[in-house]
Amino acid sequence: MRPRNRKIIAGVCAAIAGRFGISVTVVRLGFVFFGLFGVGELVYIALWILIPKSR
Repeated sequence: MRPRNRKIIAGVCAAIAGRFGISVTVVRLGFVFFGLFGVGELVYIALWILIPKSR
C-alpha cells in the first residue's frame, strides 16, 4: 500500500521500501538510476497505478 506520509510524488518508493524492509533512499536512487535508461519512469507510472493507496 502506498502510504500517505513519507511520499514525494505518489509514494511508490515508500511502498516498495516498506514491503521489502529497505531504505526509501536506496529505492529512490534505484529509480533515478533506471530513469537514466528510460525504464524507471515507465515502471514508476505502472506501479503508481497498480499499488493501492492506504486509507
